[in-house]
Amino acid sequence: MYFIIKIHIIALSVFLLSSCASKPTEASVAYGDFLQTIALKGTTVPVDTALFRYPFRIRVQGDKVAVMDLHSTDHFCHLFHYPDFRYLASLGKRGEAPGEVLSSENIRWNGEFLWLLDTGKSEINRYGVSLSGDSLSRQEAVKIDEEVLRTLDFVQYDDSTFIIPDYSGDSRFCLINRKGHLLRKTGTIPTGNTDALQNARPALAQAWRSFIDYNPRNGVLAAVTQLGEVLEVYNLKDSTHVVRIGPHGEPEFKVAEGYGIPTGIMGFSDVQVTDKAIYAVFHGRSFKEIMQNAQKGIQVDGGQYIYVFSLHGEPLCKYVLDHYIYGISVNESEGIIYATDVNQDDPIIKYKMKYKRREI
Repeated sequence: MYFIIKIHIIALSVFLLSSCASKPTEASVAYGDFLQTIALKGTTVPVDTALFRYPFRIRVQGDKVAVMDLHSTDHFCHLFHYPDFRYLASLGKRGEAPGEVLSSENIRWNGEFLWLLDTGKSEINRYGVSLSGDSLSRQEAVKIDEEVLRTLDFVQYDDSTFIIPDYSGDSRFCLINRKGHLLRKTGTIPTGNTDALQNARPALAQAWRSFIDYNPRNGVLAAVTQLGEVLEVYNLKDSTHVVRIGPHGEPEFKVAEGYGIPTGIMGFSDVQVTDKAIYAVFHGRSFKEIMQNAQKGIQVDGGQYIYVFSLHGEPLCKYVLDHYIYGISVNESEGIIYATDVNQDDPIIKYKMKYKRREI
């Protein structure tokens, strides 16, 4: 979202110490074809469409659904009842005053609590269920240390530790505690571009902007690049790290006045680690194509694919969708994927998965 062209990481300490050398325990592995390619047709979910401008993230937890609006003018998050998607409340009021949100990039559930990242104020806000039970109220604000450069995503490792990507280029992840203090940095960007790694780390970090997700039940942390086609899988239980590189390769960029300007393709836009697999939204369109389409008045935003990988990063299934989407929420037990489509007035799409798991 913050390139010149506007496009839109005890057990843990053992892993951190082993990864400080920034070398994965397995070499980078290229992937090609998926075991299955399946076309999916979505069903539109009726919601109050007047609430949204750019529904970027959708998170389902229990009987509630939270949808984050990236470009909201009033509130960044809207709460619905699940599964009927009845509107409950809005939270994260936009503004500069205390308790308000300047800009948001992600939301995550942790039990009954919803965490909302305020990138503009470098805060992670916790919202809890109100007395009525239908809405959420702000209960805590974690102010992130100034030495952490621009927080664009986060996951909660446990009740006292957050993992966020490092955009200084000095490491891959920053770990902060519940008070927002930086505990340590770890790893490096797994690039083959040694020149950029040595001489243009901030620009490299911009180009390698990644969306992340973590599942505490299996200890898997996944990161997917916004540009190019790279998946990283960190297992925080056995301290392994696998890098999977798709046909489009690493993020491509050029450096101009210290900034990384994308020149290749739009890659991934969301990722979710479930108990059985890793799901990621993939775009795969070049910036040249995007610009050409814009000149023709064709402005379609999002990715038409959901890639399914094993918890070790092996490609399992490629879903081809009938919508261009940005965010997903996967319910494996129900076999359902909810997705956000920023291109239409009815932005919530429901997909029924058809993937048949095979032994690898």
